[in-house]
Amino acid sequence: MSWRKLFGGEPDPTSLEQSPGADRSPRLPPGQALTTKWPVLSYEPTPRFDAAAYRFKVWGAVAEPLEMTWERLQSLPRTRLTADFHCVTAWSRYDNAWEGVAIRDILAMVRPLPEAAFVTAHSWSGYTTNMPLADLDDDDTLIAFTHDGEPITPDHGGPVRLIVPKLYAYKSAKWLSGLEFMEKDRPGFWEVRGYHNHADPWKEERFW
Repeated sequence: MSWRKLFGGEPDPTSLEQSPGADRSPRLPPGQALTTKWPVLSYEPTPRFDAAAYRFKVWGAVAEPLEMTWERLQSLPRTRLTADFHCVTAWSRYDNAWEGVAIRDILAMVRPLPEAAFVTAHSWSGYTTNMPLADLDDDDTLIAFTHDGEPITPDHGGPVRLIVPKLYAYKSAKWLSGLEFMEKDRPGFWEVRGYHNHADPWKEERFW
């Protein structure tokens, strides 16, 4: 399956800047082109955000399910992270500066049960994406509010999105509203449409 068919096109070539020798860099995953810009790719329309109605929820195979208002989520301690960003549509952007809540802080609050092995990230748009708990439970995984010192724009998943740098960006759910912990895996929106269930850029896991 081609991502061009799913999105109806490809990124504007002028937004992609191949750096000299980038294809030989061990930092750039195979099949990727380097950009200093940040292309916008979404299959669904950008949803409206209502701070008063927003709830961040964690449920499923956890000892302490939680539900937070936007104000409460914003009040949690912040973590800063600099990480590369790899899109399945074959572009990468280095040194993205994110700020938000460390996933491990959330995990400490909810205490996943021993049988929890997978997680589905939910967006208030209805989007879902799945991953092993082992990929989520890392010190470089973040619930992000800012990018390069500015609030994340709605088109890029703001005001809150998941960031999982080790996987292709469709695993970094935009418009994050919750995390569901599960014993068994359940493919998400793109995964049931042919995108790879794991999505490791270094293995070029783009499609099933």
